[in-house]
Amino acid sequence: MPFIPHTEEDIQSMLKAIGTDSIENLFDEIPPALRADKLEHVPEAMNEMAIGRLMQERAEQDGRYLNFIGAGAYEHHIPAAVWQIAGRGEFYSAYTPYQAEASQGTLQLLYEFQTMMASLTGMDVSNASMYDGASALAEAVLMAVRAHKSSRRILVPACVHPIWQQVADALVKNQGIELVPVPYCTGGGDAVAESLKRFEGGDFAALVIQQPNFFGVLEEVDELTNWAHAHNMLVIGAVNPVSLGLLKAPGQWGGRGADIAVGEGQPLGAPLSSGGPYFGFLCCKQALARQMPGRMVGRTVDLDGKTGYCLTLQAREQHIRRAKATSNICTNQGLMATTAAIHLSLLGQSGLERVAAACHANTRLLVEQACLIAGVERVFSEPFFHEAVLTFDMPVADVLRAMEAQGILGGLDLTPYYPELGNALLVCATETKTAEDIRKFVENLERIVSRHNSGPACTRLKPTATSKW
Repeated sequence: MPFIPHTEEDIQSMLKAIGTDSIENLFDEIPPALRADKLEHVPEAMNEMAIGRLMQERAEQDGRYLNFIGAGAYEHHIPAAVWQIAGRGEFYSAYTPYQAEASQGTLQLLYEFQTMMASLTGMDVSNASMYDGASALAEAVLMAVRAHKSSRRILVPACVHPIWQQVADALVKNQGIELVPVPYCTGGGDAVAESLKRFEGGDFAALVIQQPNFFGVLEEVDELTNWAHAHNMLVIGAVNPVSLGLLKAPGQWGGRGADIAVGEGQPLGAPLSSGGPYFGFLCCKQALARQMPGRMVGRTVDLDGKTGYCLTLQAREQHIRRAKATSNICTNQGLMATTAAIHLSLLGQSGLERVAAACHANTRLLVEQACLIAGVERVFSEPFFHEAVLTFDMPVADVLRAMEAQGILGGLDLTPYYPELGNALLVCATETKTAEDIRKFVENLERIVSRHNSGPACTRLKPTATSKW
């Protein structure tokens, strides 16, 4: 966003207009004892050339790595037009519609975002975004408990994103809500209906289904959804929005569809910028709309019959009595929702489908080639989307350290989260990866694994007919 400075003459003119001669006088109601003195640890000001060099040096500390990490944060191509539009002052400086007088342009764009997300997830309504995917899951849990009324327990398969589970538990446990773990199938890496039988007859508000799950494995969503509904539970679908270019929408799961759909919107135009910002989306069936946290933008007409947009639902603590609010923990990432709407409008349905297909193809190629290395195996047998778990006969930390030395971020070490899998690594390849990128990953991995093994270096088998660089 362009910076428009005020000259000293501008400042004096504004001060004269309001009847004061100093900016300091604008803060005279603050007691002197509460005012900070000179900030001793703030360095002296730098000129433009010096600050430019400093920021370049700081940016270079991050390095330039070939990235094969996913686990909820994905490197996708972002068309230049996305941030050229989102960075305009009309959006960039007035993006959070807390008040009813938010600009019509911002409200219209968020209305379009809601329409896109509801269509993408197969749901009736969407809110105008949330803080991130993990807190969106926590909000969905709270929604399900309020709607179910008789139970404060939620079934959560162990193959749901472990950090999302931690965040959700932290946000709901003090309200007496229990997240009950469901074991995953060690062969397939998915949550099978067989593992749910032990919970039949119990009183649970909802079942969480992540598609694809944390391992990248595709769940049998129809079977799981029908099981939950047959046992008087709601279904919370946690989805990757890019995967919906190929996979069935949550609203179409089973006979009735999921009741709530949540997810992380970062893949829709948000860069991997040192950890954020991200944003969460939350959609649901019409029957649960009144339980939805956050904000909902609606379209109407004014007295002259002209189309207008307004905040139709904003049942949160800063708008109504705290005890009556649907949420006390949510916030909204309006700028990121703006970005997602622009990103989706540029891609369109066919574009999103091509991105999803390219992600799947690249990860499949990566896994096929890696598993031709002696000592490297794929852990789970079920189909996957754009992530998969590999296992080694050496510590994953050693593999990743050696890969990083070659400029490659080789994936996520699953040892801290799933120690029962042994030396397991979660790898991801999005549409941004080329055949040469995958070749570099595999060749370095082969060298590292071979060096670890005693005796002569292991030899990689010739690629199969379906495995082309």
